[in-house]
Amino acid sequence: MKTNNLIIYIDGASKGNPGPSGIGVVISKNNETLKNVAVYIGTATNNIAEYSALITGLEECLKLKADSVMVKTDSQLLSRQINGEYKVKCGHIKTLYARARELMTALGDVSVQHIPREENTFADKLANSAVKSAIKG
Repeated sequence: MKTNNLIIYIDGASKGNPGPSGIGVVISKNNETLKNVAVYIGTATNNIAEYSALITGLEECLKLKADSVMVKTDSQLLSRQINGEYKVKCGHIKTLYARARELMTALGDVSVQHIPREENTFADKLANSAVKSAIKG
Protein backbone atom coordinates (compact mmCIF):
# COMPACT_ATOMS: atom_id res chain seq x y z
CA MET A 1 0.00 0.00 0.00
CA LYS A 2 1.32 3.41 -0.94
CA THR A 3 1.40 5.64 2.09
CA ASN A 4 4.10 8.21 1.34
CA ASN A 5 2.19 10.27 -1.20
CA LEU A 6 3.77 13.69 -1.58
CA ILE A 7 2.68 16.89 -3.28
CA ILE A 8 5.27 19.39 -4.42
CA TYR A 9 4.61 22.94 -5.48
CA ILE A 10 7.43 24.36 -7.59
CA ASP A 11 8.27 27.77 -8.98
CA GLY A 12 11.17 29.59 -10.55
CA ALA A 13 11.80 33.33 -10.53
CA SER A 14 14.07 35.29 -12.86
CA LYS A 15 14.61 39.03 -12.59
CA GLY A 16 15.55 40.05 -16.12
CA ASN A 17 15.09 36.76 -17.99
CA PRO A 18 17.94 35.98 -18.04
CA GLY A 19 18.90 37.53 -14.76
CA PRO A 20 19.29 36.74 -11.07
CA SER A 21 17.15 33.65 -10.48
CA GLY A 22 15.84 31.51 -7.67
CA ILE A 23 13.73 28.46 -7.06
CA GLY A 24 10.98 27.69 -4.58
CA VAL A 25 9.77 24.22 -3.62
CA VAL A 26 7.11 23.28 -1.08
CA ILE A 27 6.80 19.58 -0.23
CA SER A 28 3.68 18.46 1.61
CA LYS A 29 1.90 15.33 2.72
CA ASN A 30 -1.70 15.21 3.92
CA ASN A 31 -1.89 19.03 3.89
CA GLU A 32 1.15 19.29 6.17
CA THR A 33 4.30 21.00 4.92
CA LEU A 34 7.32 18.71 5.22
CA LYS A 35 9.94 20.95 3.66
CA ASN A 36 10.42 24.36 2.07
CA VAL A 37 13.31 25.07 -0.27
CA ALA A 38 14.43 28.53 -1.42
CA VAL A 39 17.69 28.58 -3.40
CA TYR A 40 19.43 31.25 -5.45
CA ILE A 41 20.68 29.63 -8.69
CA GLY A 42 22.58 32.56 -10.26
CA THR A 43 21.85 34.06 -13.67
CA ALA A 44 19.27 32.05 -15.57
CA THR A 45 16.05 32.29 -17.57
CA ASN A 46 12.66 31.70 -16.02
CA ASN A 47 12.42 28.33 -17.82
CA ILE A 48 15.77 27.17 -16.43
CA ALA A 49 14.58 28.27 -12.97
CA GLU A 50 11.31 26.33 -13.38
CA TYR A 51 13.15 23.15 -14.41
CA SER A 52 15.70 23.62 -11.61
CA ALA A 53 12.82 23.81 -9.12
CA LEU A 54 11.32 20.62 -10.56
CA ILE A 55 14.63 18.76 -10.34
CA THR A 56 15.27 19.94 -6.78
CA GLY A 57 11.75 18.94 -5.74
CA LEU A 58 12.07 15.47 -7.28
CA GLU A 59 15.50 14.96 -5.66
CA GLU A 60 14.00 15.85 -2.28
CA CYS A 61 11.13 13.40 -2.86
CA LEU A 62 13.67 10.64 -3.57
CA LYS A 63 15.38 11.42 -0.25
CA LEU A 64 11.97 11.26 1.46
CA LYS A 65 11.32 7.86 -0.19
CA ALA A 66 8.08 9.00 -1.81
CA ASP A 67 5.69 6.33 -3.09
CA SER A 68 4.01 8.84 -5.39
CA VAL A 69 4.53 12.48 -6.25
CA MET A 70 2.09 15.05 -7.58
CA VAL A 71 3.96 18.07 -8.96
CA LYS A 72 2.00 21.30 -9.14
CA THR A 73 3.40 24.11 -11.26
CA ASP A 74 2.14 27.36 -12.73
CA SER A 75 4.54 26.95 -15.67
CA GLN A 76 2.42 25.90 -18.61
CA LEU A 77 5.53 25.31 -20.73
CA LEU A 78 7.13 22.95 -18.19
CA SER A 79 3.94 21.00 -17.54
CA ARG A 80 3.23 20.58 -21.26
CA GLN A 81 6.81 19.55 -22.05
CA ILE A 82 6.98 17.03 -19.19
CA ASN A 83 3.56 15.64 -20.13
CA GLY A 84 4.60 15.23 -23.78
CA GLU A 85 2.28 17.87 -25.25
CA TYR A 86 5.16 20.14 -26.34
CA LYS A 87 8.58 19.19 -27.69
CA VAL A 88 11.70 20.42 -25.91
CA LYS A 89 13.57 22.45 -28.51
CA CYS A 90 16.16 24.50 -26.56
CA GLY A 91 19.45 22.70 -25.97
CA HIS A 92 19.94 24.03 -22.44
CA ILE A 93 16.44 22.90 -21.48
CA LYS A 94 16.93 19.43 -23.03
CA THR A 95 19.59 18.59 -20.43
CA LEU A 96 17.33 19.69 -17.56
CA TYR A 97 14.37 17.88 -19.10
CA ALA A 98 16.43 14.66 -19.35
CA ARG A 99 17.47 14.94 -15.68
CA ALA A 100 13.85 15.52 -14.62
CA ARG A 101 12.73 12.46 -16.60
CA GLU A 102 15.47 10.34 -14.96
CA LEU A 103 14.25 11.38 -11.53
CA MET A 104 10.63 10.73 -12.47
CA THR A 105 11.59 7.23 -13.63
CA ALA A 106 13.48 6.61 -10.39
CA LEU A 107 10.46 7.70 -8.35
CA GLY A 108 8.03 5.71 -10.50
CA ASP A 109 4.67 7.31 -9.81
CA VAL A 110 4.95 11.00 -10.71
CA SER A 111 2.38 13.28 -12.29
CA VAL A 112 2.69 16.93 -13.22
CA GLN A 113 -0.29 19.26 -13.09
CA HIS A 114 -0.57 22.84 -14.31
CA ILE A 115 -2.24 25.10 -11.75
CA PRO A 116 -3.20 28.78 -11.78
CA ARG A 117 -0.56 31.16 -10.42
CA GLU A 118 -2.89 32.05 -7.52
CA GLU A 119 -2.63 28.46 -6.24
CA ASN A 120 1.17 28.58 -6.22
CA THR A 121 1.83 31.64 -4.10
CA PHE A 122 3.99 29.99 -1.42
CA ALA A 123 6.48 28.45 -3.88
CA ASP A 124 6.52 31.78 -5.72
CA LYS A 125 7.36 33.64 -2.49
CA LEU A 126 10.19 31.20 -1.76
CA ALA A 127 11.68 31.61 -5.26
CA ASN A 128 11.47 35.39 -5.09
CA SER A 129 12.90 35.53 -1.55
CA ALA A 130 15.93 33.53 -2.75
CA VAL A 131 16.56 36.10 -5.48
CA LYS A 132 15.99 39.08 -3.18
CA SER A 133 18.34 37.78 -0.48
CA ALA A 134 21.08 37.15 -3.07
CA ILE A 135 20.70 40.58 -4.66
CA LYS A 136 20.89 42.31 -1.25
CA GLY A 137 24.06 40.29 -0.64
